[in-house]
Amino acid sequence: MSLLGLPWHDGEEQMHYLLGVPRDLDNPTVPGLNYYAHTLLPQAPLIAIGTLDAENRPWTTILGGSPGLSQALNQTIIGIKTPVDYEFDPVVEAIFGKKPDGSIVREEGNGKMISALTIDLMKRKRVKLYGRLMAGGVTPAPKEEDDEPDQKLLQLVLRIDQSLGNCPKYLNSKHIRPAVPCPCLVDDSHLLGEEAIALISKADLFFLSSSNANEDMDTNHRGGSPGFTRVAKRGDGGFDLIWAEYSGNRLYQTLGNLQVTPKAGLVFPDFDTGDVLYLTGATQILIGSAANAVIPRSNLAVRLSVQAARYVKQGLPFRGDAGEFSPYNPRLRLLATEALTNPQHDQKASNSVTLLEQTTITPTISRFRFTMSNPASWKAGQWIALDFSDELDEGYSHMRDEDPRSLNDDFVRTFTISSPPAPRAKISDDEFEITIRRIGTVTAFLFKQNPLARLEIPVRGVGGSFRIDQFADDMSITPFVAAGVGITPLLAHLPHMDCSRLKCFWAIRANDLNLILDTVENHPLIATALHVFITGWDKTPADSSQSVLDKLKQAGVTCELRRFQKSDFDSTEAAKKWYICVNRTLYQRLQEWLPGKEFVYDDFEY
Repeated sequence: MSLLGLPWHDGEEQMHYLLGVPRDLDNPTVPGLNYYAHTLLPQAPLIAIGTLDAENRPWTTILGGSPGLSQALNQTIIGIKTPVDYEFDPVVEAIFGKKPDGSIVREEGNGKMISALTIDLMKRKRVKLYGRLMAGGVTPAPKEEDDEPDQKLLQLVLRIDQSLGNCPKYLNSKHIRPAVPCPCLVDDSHLLGEEAIALISKADLFFLSSSNANEDMDTNHRGGSPGFTRVAKRGDGGFDLIWAEYSGNRLYQTLGNLQVTPKAGLVFPDFDTGDVLYLTGATQILIGSAANAVIPRSNLAVRLSVQAARYVKQGLPFRGDAGEFSPYNPRLRLLATEALTNPQHDQKASNSVTLLEQTTITPTISRFRFTMSNPASWKAGQWIALDFSDELDEGYSHMRDEDPRSLNDDFVRTFTISSPPAPRAKISDDEFEITIRRIGTVTAFLFKQNPLARLEIPVRGVGGSFRIDQFADDMSITPFVAAGVGITPLLAHLPHMDCSRLKCFWAIRANDLNLILDTVENHPLIATALHVFITGWDKTPADSSQSVLDKLKQAGVTCELRRFQKSDFDSTEAAKKWYICVNRTLYQRLQEWLPGKEFVYDDFEY
């Protein structure tokens, strides 16, 4: 059971058992609305909504177009107001019936189950919500011009019972803008037409809803390279949709629902045209050899047999302009039957890096220098995503007792670039450095490499928006709070910064003291800005640790042999903007200690 009191249900526990998830994993879902939901709801331009129809089939829709379509009314209630296709949207029909007459529906008792996903594709943020319908209706939208077509507004008031923030790993960024829906039903047959199949084949995302019987629901996102959802025609003329489940947070909440209730409702939006495909059907979870046989190089996949569908032209109240693809998207995986007719199909990375040097800083932390085959520009604070799958992916394996977490791993990892961009870097313009801790399969492999072997790794992308600003007309202190290797975004900024206006609070373990010393030796001006908090002092060799500590103090570093306390930040309490690179637990504590401050937070969730 979660420490927060929300237990895993039977289906989730089955998935955890089948996929080797530790039994002590807590459920991070919280009752009511969490902090991220309160923040994201009014900012996100889209919200996906799921519910069950009269036949207990799940359906999903995606609505919005502009920020402000939803907001928290208190700790457990949200309101949604957005344009909608009231004629053909299956979720609207499941809630209000066909072509609702505009009357307000008020639910008695528990209310109808509703799940939702508020999502900002441009910022790659999303929060899952589940609750019950309290009231709602579909009403005429006000017109600004007499000749405007009639539009309808969907209004919902939901009581939220659960919420959970999700990582941005496979979110492809898009700039969303509003549009007027002009819905036209093209096809409502489960025997998908050419336009429906073409939409699936080009889609780089869909949204799906599932349920745990009549207990709760879940709406979430699946994303990847365009065409990651494969379509297979069955012998009876119907269609199956198959997609690989990429490695994620290992909660398996959607798949847990499908274990209990093997049904899912999907929606595929066409961001270019406003067309939309709604689907619902029976699901089958494919694990291990069953997944690999259907969609090679996969240990986990889902097959959905389409039982009902609607293809609607221009049914969406928004359009989307494509941005950057997620650097985590694996190479496109074809079905085994397709691979036979496409033996040359592959996706090659357009850029790669070659390892030039490794500098050992502590027993578990090293700095690696790479050169790029196709030099790309980056900004201080950004990350680079590297694809180690060619080196580490051994193909299908049913069990790996020595490393169960590597099952279904795509071996793509993101590292903050710790060297400054040109022209301030001390290395060549086509080179960069990362400073990382050895933890897990990929970093263990990297730490073992001999630079003379010239290891070459494909680049999946460079991105991120963590930026530290110091302005000439603002002489206030810039506070930065780091834990361990969370110092790396600051390292890339240092050549551009006035260290006399910097206050860096740095929590670190005693056996990593050499990382501080290395930082001071490479950036001497930072020494007096450092306030270091050292833990585990009694577990390190006394002589060597004391020697490093003495050197740090001589350089001007303030050192404390303890953890952070609230009072440590009092001297900098006047600063309005704080830069934070710590784990989630410490971040939440800082929010409590520093209420009302603006936080620029790098959470390393990639």
